[in-house]
Amino acid sequence: MMDARDVKTVADAKRLVEARGLSHIKVGLHDIDGVLRGKYMSREKFFSSLDNGFSFCDVVLGWDSNDQLYENPQVEYTGWHTGYPDAPVRIVADSCRNLPLEGDMLLFLCEFDAEAAQFCPRNLLKRVLQHADDMGFRVHAAFEYEFFLFAETPDSVREKGFRNLKPITPGYFGYSLLRSSSHAELYQQILQLAEAMDFPIEGIHTETGPGVLEAAINVDSALNAADKAALFKTFIKVWAQRQQMMATFMARWSNEYPGQSGHIHLSLQDKHSAAHSFHAADQPYGMSEIQRHFVAGQQQLMPELLAMMAQTVNAYSRMVPGYWAPTDATWGIENRTTALRVIPGQPKAQRVEFRLGSADANPYIVLAATLAAGLYGIEQKLQPAAMVSGNAYDQQHPAHLALPTTLIEATTALRQSETARLLFGDPFIEHYANTREWEWQAFRQHITDWELQRYFEII
Repeated sequence: MMDARDVKTVADAKRLVEARGLSHIKVGLHDIDGVLRGKYMSREKFFSSLDNGFSFCDVVLGWDSNDQLYENPQVEYTGWHTGYPDAPVRIVADSCRNLPLEGDMLLFLCEFDAEAAQFCPRNLLKRVLQHADDMGFRVHAAFEYEFFLFAETPDSVREKGFRNLKPITPGYFGYSLLRSSSHAELYQQILQLAEAMDFPIEGIHTETGPGVLEAAINVDSALNAADKAALFKTFIKVWAQRQQMMATFMARWSNEYPGQSGHIHLSLQDKHSAAHSFHAADQPYGMSEIQRHFVAGQQQLMPELLAMMAQTVNAYSRMVPGYWAPTDATWGIENRTTALRVIPGQPKAQRVEFRLGSADANPYIVLAATLAAGLYGIEQKLQPAAMVSGNAYDQQHPAHLALPTTLIEATTALRQSETARLLFGDPFIEHYANTREWEWQAFRQHITDWELQRYFEII
């Protein structure tokens, strides 16, 4: 019988739904913050939508991760001034996934169409990938995520005010076989879910901190890799809650522990010859000139594209010295203290790891940003700054490599970037910058625990 991942066409999708006798099918699309929004759709409606598309309220492009409408600043595309109409949506037939947690149920990803496509994260990445194709490249990518697991529920974390939460394991046990063996059933469930939903995991282990895991998703073509990353984040949370646990992909949830990364491994392949474009056996570290240009573009544009890479207020609490997150747009060979880690190896393994990304970032947007920057470096034949050896945190770097330290600073840099507008278009940059300003303003309206503890009595 046909499997979900065998679906390539509209006809395939209809055939599988009929074979399984499904009355309803699940469809979903990702908003600006990477939240998967969707619904169950009747078979009749689904078949019609496969042929003709369907409509979805465009409010999902006009509200934040907490369903609060972008009002100050107000995004132009949608809002009270437009009446929040429906926008056309296309079902991506070949995104079909089994939902093993729901029996025979199927999930299909969707993307906004027509005018709304300008602001759709998945379409943003597709436009960058089309540019890569026009340049003669196929793009391969793989995401790695760190996430904490808690013996908590959505109710209990709120009852506790998100304080004094209980991780599933105590202590610092990075790469611990004791922990993974003691909780082998949980690890096996994650691995089985990942296989069943086609975001297979290359490796999973404990990280440093109580209850924290790191999972590396298998490499794939870039669009598939982003789909897999986005689905991984959502359904790890779904699985955890069904187990009376909670998973968080916050960039940093506690002052006591390091932040959580969302590293991306990237490589290019010549689409005509199939040669691996980053590898040159006769060059130092195997770095081809194309890879040097690519790294240079990533490095040069990182400060002005940072708001697309570190997308939340919380993401900037991770970017501090000594917490395994870069503070400058640096690069090095096999150096985990730099923002860009060049990994030498065999031709197909020669790649660059983008280490700045945090686990909370929208996979489509962050991949679009770092990829577009690298392609820009190739087009402009840029050369990277001096390679960093040793501890990047202990060294002084050129001023132009300094990264913004807050979301509003990064958003201002993005809005003012002519290169960002060239790469992604004015409509997306204006819309996205407004959403990040809204996020910052929402944060500014609240008093932090730090302020209360520091000022309440003594000032």
